[in-house]
Amino acid sequence: MLARFAADAVLLLHLAFILFAVFGGLLVLWRARFAWLHLPALAWAVWVVGAHRECPLTALENHLLAAAGQASYEGGFIEHYLLPLIYPPGLTAQQQTTIALAFAVWSLAIYALLLRQHWRRR
Repeated sequence: MLARFAADAVLLLHLAFILFAVFGGLLVLWRARFAWLHLPALAWAVWVVGAHRECPLTALENHLLAAAGQASYEGGFIEHYLLPLIYPPGLTAQQQTTIALAFAVWSLAIYALLLRQHWRRR
């Protein structure tokens, strides 16, 4: 029971991290000091998705699910939980790389807006 609870907690943490990596730039527009958290999170997320790596949280989730006597899953968090909901079946590695680049461009646009506001205030 405790292992299943821990697996669910890691799953929620994983989802929160992904949401922060994707939308954290908007938080930075509100409070610029969040950039120190968002930029490393964004860099990690873009690298994991763009390089087709497995996030360590995925391995931890699978370990905890196995400890709870439940079936683990193949692939990463995104492939298992998000891709079937958001993207059509048959997503290629090139498309996944494009998604990673889109996340980076989205955030860079937000940071460019932030810098522009900063320069205008000076």
